[in-house]
Amino acid sequence: MDFPPEIDLHSDPFFMSQALRQAQTAYLAGEVPIGAIIVQEGQIIARAANQVETLKDATAHAEMLALTQAQSVVGDWRLTDCDLYVTKEPCPMCAGALVHTRVRRVIFGCPSPKDGACGGFINLLDQPTLNHAAEIVSGIMAEESAMLLRTFFQEARAGKKQ
Repeated sequence: MDFPPEIDLHSDPFFMSQALRQAQTAYLAGEVPIGAIIVQEGQIIARAANQVETLKDATAHAEMLALTQAQSVVGDWRLTDCDLYVTKEPCPMCAGALVHTRVRRVIFGCPSPKDGACGGFINLLDQPTLNHAAEIVSGIMAEESAMLLRTFFQEARAGKKQ
């Protein structure tokens, strides 16, 4: 008898599924559906969804909010043993913050060729002149992440036409 594979609660797909839950929260709030979590030693220490419109704050990206939470939990601005999972490739602002907080790994879902700063149009996380480089893993649950974004923007465009 074949049993379904066990869910690995410490795998990149599991943690990305948790970031996707945050993206769905953003979607339901009318925000661009991007979600982020930060993991330290196999435990989620921060969760955030985009809140740019809710807070009327251009810096309220999911990554930035998660970084602030994680720094509070850790008690330091350095997050050297932490991994960020985010549903879309971080923008330059967020990538800059990831360099400054010294996050160990950045795992993202779908790429952002127009404004992505982790390999899209530039890679800020692997610049030899900066004081930190982070490992980048891309494409984890990329289709699910991209589909949520496509749906959001299709609905937004349809709403404007009515």
